[in-house]
Amino acid sequence: MSNLARKQQYLEPQRQQNTQTKQQPVPVHTRRSITLGEKVLGALLVAFIAIMAIKIISTQAAIYKVNRDIQNQQSSIQSQIKANNDLQTQVSDLSQYDRIKKKAEKLGLKLNENNVKVVEGK
Repeated sequence: MSNLARKQQYLEPQRQQNTQTKQQPVPVHTRRSITLGEKVLGALLVAFIAIMAIKIISTQAAIYKVNRDIQNQQSSIQSQIKANNDLQTQVSDLSQYDRIKKKAEKLGLKLNENNVKVVEGK
């Protein structure tokens, strides 16, 4: 009988250890709430992104306006160059010697060979 008592004493602490390990609470994973600091940081990040988006859009609008103004100026320059070329052609046509001579005779001017001065052109 003494052996039996020893076996029971020996087995009984193991049973207590087993029951103690079974009684340990299982950790419950609860979702952690967002802190005030995290909310503030999130709001600042969203505000920063919104401000930068607005800044980029306004900059692109300004660039578009400048490009449009440049194109308008270039088209006006091209039209002025064309007008200048047309006027230069008219000047060449109107300054022909025969035309000037006919206009002078029509107005009563006469060519005097002794009074003619030769002027070098361009």
